[in-house]
Amino acid sequence: MDPGFLSGPIINFNKTSSNGGFKSKKKGWLFTKSFKRTISDKMLKFFVSDKECSSALETKTNNNDPSSRGTWSVDDDDDGDGYRFSMKSQNLQWAQGKAGEDRTHLVVSGEEGWIFVGIYDGFSGPDAPDHLLSNLFDAVLEELKGLLWNDDKAESDEDMGLGSFEGKQICGKSSERFEHSMNSPMGTFQHSGVLKALSEGLNKTEETYLKMANLKPELHAMGSCVLVMLMNGEDVYLMNVGDSRAILALKTGSSNLIPLQLTMDHNVDVEEEVERIRQEHPDDDEAVVNERVKGYLKVTRAFGAGFLKQPRWNDALYDIFRINYVGTSPYISSSPSLYHYKLSPDDKFLVLSSDGLYQYFTNQQVVSEIEWFIASFPDGDPAQHLVEQVLIRAAEKAGLDIHELVEIPSGERRMYHDDVSVIIISLEGRIWRSFSK
Repeated sequence: MDPGFLSGPIINFNKTSSNGGFKSKKKGWLFTKSFKRTISDKMLKFFVSDKECSSALETKTNNNDPSSRGTWSVDDDDDGDGYRFSMKSQNLQWAQGKAGEDRTHLVVSGEEGWIFVGIYDGFSGPDAPDHLLSNLFDAVLEELKGLLWNDDKAESDEDMGLGSFEGKQICGKSSERFEHSMNSPMGTFQHSGVLKALSEGLNKTEETYLKMANLKPELHAMGSCVLVMLMNGEDVYLMNVGDSRAILALKTGSSNLIPLQLTMDHNVDVEEEVERIRQEHPDDDEAVVNERVKGYLKVTRAFGAGFLKQPRWNDALYDIFRINYVGTSPYISSSPSLYHYKLSPDDKFLVLSSDGLYQYFTNQQVVSEIEWFIASFPDGDPAQHLVEQVLIRAAEKAGLDIHELVEIPSGERRMYHDDVSVIIISLEGRIWRSFSK
């Protein structure tokens, strides 16, 4: 609509009994199969003709590498003037361009039948989210060998060392589905293995980033929140570090949809997180001060940001950027929270977003706004609508007209609102994404 944000539908197909509707587990779930059918010449034409994209197509296929099987990718050119495309079999991969310090990544696998979403909300610079965008998906895919496709390698839960799963306390049938992976003898191995793969992929990606930061110490001041979702049929696996959020809209007995937050926020608004940091730093009265970790960071867990994790990485920075590091224990960690959720026909759509959305909306407001918009404008874009509403509310709060706000350069506009990235996955078979920049 304006230079302030980019938006558009990713996937759209008509819901029929054989194309998009949920069925019981006994009859099979057709959600991801429907996505596979949508990746056709018609969809390819849509992406190439999108005003955000202009480039040629090239085909790259490596049949021996599962991570390259049928992946269609759209990434930034180095000069930022266009996009590169590659078509690999029937899969689709979309990587968002530069939107402030937010990056998003979407992959739809037609062959293996899964969907990957990554939202990386960076701070202090773009290097950390850029590194995640370039490396995390491949690292996770390597760890998933033998879990989402046949492979000789197998590990037991004990070998993988997976401790416990974290999740919201919720009631009724949703809670039963949320805990299904822990109670199902047939599902425990696969579910814990997938979650372990997400965690290991993140650890290895951070290791490479920190090694790079040792050569460029200024990178130790940069970091990112991480939200990753992997959907395989009715199974949804989530990993988060920081305060990006995944919520689910579900139908109960009432007429309106209600939200279920599937992830836990890691920031100073969560008392358990603050208490953990203070217990780990009993000799530092300013471990959390002015509602920030060391007066600097609101999130209590993050990718990168080495200056808050080891004294030597803090010492590598220029004096003006250093904190008063007391002791040797890390102030923040990159330890993720991991979740598994079992979808049901009561579940309507998933919303994954960076925290900028929730500076102006509650979970219930997000779900209600999307529900109203889809009912009122079936062919519209609810993700774009949410971002528009964030900009409108930010403008009102600042006493500005919306057009005045979007004309402010993106870097200066951070004084009025955070970067916002939103991906909505309708469980009837559509995906929308939008982001402010």
